[in-house]
Amino acid sequence: MKDLHLLPKVRDSWSYLYVEHCRVDQEAKAIALHDERGTTAVPCASLTLLMLGPGTSVTHAAIRVLAESGCLVAWTGEEGVRTYAQGMGETRSARNLLWQAYLCMNRQRRLEVVRRMYAKRFAEELAPHLTLEQIRGREGVRVREAYARASRESGVEWQGRSYHRNEWKSTDAVNRALSTANSCLYGVCHAAIISAGYSPALGFIHTGNMLSFVHDISDLYKVETTIPLAFGAAAEGTGGLETRVRQGCRDAFRRERILHRIVEDIEDVLGVREAMPDAGDDPDRDDAGPGSLWDPDAGLLHSGVNWGDTG
Repeated sequence: MKDLHLLPKVRDSWSYLYVEHCRVDQEAKAIALHDERGTTAVPCASLTLLMLGPGTSVTHAAIRVLAESGCLVAWTGEEGVRTYAQGMGETRSARNLLWQAYLCMNRQRRLEVVRRMYAKRFAEELAPHLTLEQIRGREGVRVREAYARASRESGVEWQGRSYHRNEWKSTDAVNRALSTANSCLYGVCHAAIISAGYSPALGFIHTGNMLSFVHDISDLYKVETTIPLAFGAAAEGTGGLETRVRQGCRDAFRRERILHRIVEDIEDVLGVREAMPDAGDDPDRDDAGPGSLWDPDAGLLHSGVNWGDTG
């Protein structure tokens, strides 16, 4: 694509589409779903996340179109197991990723990000003398209060968070609902993170996992979305629980304007509006080339030059 501005912004996109027992193929510059009811065209350039459930097959051409459109693909089952396929996202600039890595590797800067994440989640400023352990303790208290409040309001008994992937059917209804809802939220946050040019692996609170930053960002929205939604769905019974939760997530994400907020919230907690190190490229350029070259003395050098001719 010659002009990356032709791609829709994340906040203007649909959140996600879940499909099962169908075949996904390319149709023109989009995709189409084929099942026993016929063919349904899907404008994937406006879609953030495509979740492929059981009984789904997808062609190579369809995956290529989805990747080029910045749409994340997730293979999902009722247990919430996901394997991701991702394209380049909707930016060719490494600037956001470099800034994220700089903050993550700087002890003081990382703690500042953790504080901003806490303040955004609970609308509470932290005293500057609090240690990271004390911050974690406060966060744990607030989350327990959120679970207890949702339990009281829904009338669903709460005995704690428990999720065993290999014992899905034996897990109680509210924990199954929470896992399903969080799966949807993780996928949408993952797609937004990649689209904006960040790494899903470089987390600040969570660490050591390829989705650490996804877990960081999704935590910003759980108290207001997935927790009350899961308890409400469990209160209605176990029939079609996972389907009802996915549909509820779709409506809740739209109601709470999650897609409109994710990228802006990432910028806030990472302080992107501060002076960022120059990544040496133009984020508005369709950068099909290799970017700049790093030099410890001269700074950034032009790429695409045979430096043997200059020696």
